[in-house]
Amino acid sequence: MRLTKQTNYAVRMLMYCAANDGRLSRIPEIAKAYGVSELFLFKILQPLNKAGLVETVRGRNGGVRLPKPATDISLFDIVKVTEDSFAMAECFEAGEIDCPLVDSCGLNAALRKALNAFFEVLQQYSIDDLVKARPQINFLLGLEERPRPMTAA
Repeated sequence: MRLTKQTNYAVRMLMYCAANDGRLSRIPEIAKAYGVSELFLFKILQPLNKAGLVETVRGRNGGVRLPKPATDISLFDIVKVTEDSFAMAECFEAGEIDCPLVDSCGLNAALRKALNAFFEVLQQYSIDDLVKARPQINFLLGLEERPRPMTAA
């Protein structure tokens, strides 16, 4: 299974907002940080906003921010909004299927079990987990001029 660029950049956009610590983040800044087009990010923004994963503020000083703590936004929340299909094989798709084993095949059951395991793992990771895994994320994204000093844990 391969996630789309839309999912990849949706996760990155939310990570940027989380690293920006509640302040409004502007799409041009996010686009510059990741080297992606603003138009692409605006396209991704719409379903994220509709799903309540980002909040938009209009106007000259507007931008986007997380509407809830980053700990409350799982990777699964994002993937289910940004991915169109989780059909890993023909037998997952609706409609007429040419395989005579479709109702008694072990492959279908195995793939469904694998997909459910994938979803369970995604539910275990939040945007906050991803941001905290990179102590210098604010510097890497251009939110700070210098990296924060590493602290001993």
